[in-house]
Amino acid sequence: MESWATLSGDIYRALADPTRRAILDELQERNGQTLFELCARLINKHGFSSSRQAVSQHLDVLEAAGLVRTRREGRYKFHDLDTSPLRTITDRWQLPTD
Repeated sequence: MESWATLSGDIYRALADPTRRAILDELQERNGQTLFELCARLINKHGFSSSRQAVSQHLDVLEAAGLVRTRREGRYKFHDLDTSPLRTITDRWQLPTD
């Protein structure tokens, strides 16, 4: 099992990039998007001009950090947001309840 520092480092690295944060925003708004759909939304809503390959690489970083999960249905690959890794960070510094 990976250490907490390694896991949280991956999460912080994934969140450090504005394009990756925009991808997470888009998945939060509408989960289960394909690469094509995400690219279109990044261009139209955020003005990003990243190539499909660049967006795919961003998705790989997000998936490695556990923030995105993928599933295949036929020839399509769908991307889903997974916020559970963020809970590991917030749980570490959670204040005790009285």
